Amino acid sequence: MRPLNRDATLLVVDMQMGFDDPAWGVRNNPAAEARVAALLAAWRAAGAPVIHVHHDSPSPAGRLRPGTPGNAPKPQARPLAGERLYRKRVNSAFIGTTLEADLRAAGAPALVIVGLTTNHCISTTARMAANLGFETIVVADATATFARANLDGRIRPADEVHNAALSDLKDEFAQVVDTRAVLTALGVHEAAND
Repeated sequence: MRPLNRDATLLVVDMQMGFDDPAWGVRNNPAAEARVAALLAAWRAAGAPVIHVHHDSPSPAGRLRPGTPGNAPKPQARPLAGERLYRKRVNSAFIGTTLEADLRAAGAPALVIVGLTTNHCISTTARMAANLGFETIVVADATATFARANLDGRIRPADEVHNAALSDLKDEFAQVVDTRAVLTALGVHEAAND
């Protein structure tokens, strides 16, 4: 991975408490929150731009509904004063928000995407970012997802769902890298804690 300009934007997607609800089922990558926290710390220390995106579930049964504990940010990814927060109601961070216009106005050279869940909002946001012409980087070990049923009813393990989603993004829509590579590219040489 080439060095990252300090204008590269860290896009933290849907790091919200509602994803801790056991009703989602088995999740992979329990270290994702620690990786996101390490990347946030590095971006903040570098004075590089950080943007948060939170999902406001429109469904009355949604686990990320506004006004519920599930809508709150996870403690590892709470926005700080001065960090932009966009609220969305669909999978893409670009739909129904001013994210694209704001990134263009800021001259953002690259988006580094982390958060939840790999096969939904991470994938949709990354695909749209690439289609809009942004350099797009997805941090594999700073994302996670849940087990999911195939069309035939067989349950695919969360790692399989995660890896398939990342494989579909790789090279076509995004660079898919790990936290260590991103920290090195940003000029931070210590990796996230395991």
